[in-house]
Amino acid sequence: MAKTKTKSAAPASSKSRPAALATPTDLGSNSARSVAETLNGILADSYALYFKTKNFHWHVSGPHFRDYHLMLDEQATQILGTTDAIAERVRKTGNTTLRSIGDIARRQTIADNDKDFVSAAEMLAELREDNLKLVESLREAKDIVDEAKDNATSGILDDWTDQAEERAWFLFEASRKG
Repeated sequence: MAKTKTKSAAPASSKSRPAALATPTDLGSNSARSVAETLNGILADSYALYFKTKNFHWHVSGPHFRDYHLMLDEQATQILGTTDAIAERVRKTGNTTLRSIGDIARRQTIADNDKDFVSAAEMLAELREDNLKLVESLREAKDIVDEAKDNATSGILDDWTDQAEERAWFLFEASRKG
């Protein structure tokens, strides 16, 4: 009978965090750290995109108000729905995740929009581009997690990519003229 080798599930980097947070993982410490950094960036962008989408939902106006208002609310809900799963993947890899609005601001790559007025057309275009930027980040993350052999994260990145692509598509179609 052949013996099978078993890998001990050592924490990603137990020296860098308190024992209470040293979640066991079979990912190597550098791989786990790389996955966590990538996911924390996506999480920061997800919160930035969520808040921008809600901002535009609250402030949209014009002849298609009701349609845009409802679509943006649905999209914001979908974006917020991914945030817990993203943060939990970071923790499952034995790392820590975002802790504050300041932490989000330091990591986000999706720009805020603090203008007093944004036309509906500009809102849809900006959100479409932001969702496509998120898709790009998710595709880059896919390469990183695949290299780390983090199959669980790889699988859910596909779902998040599909959701962001669908949001961009809806925003594009809603903004077409005639």
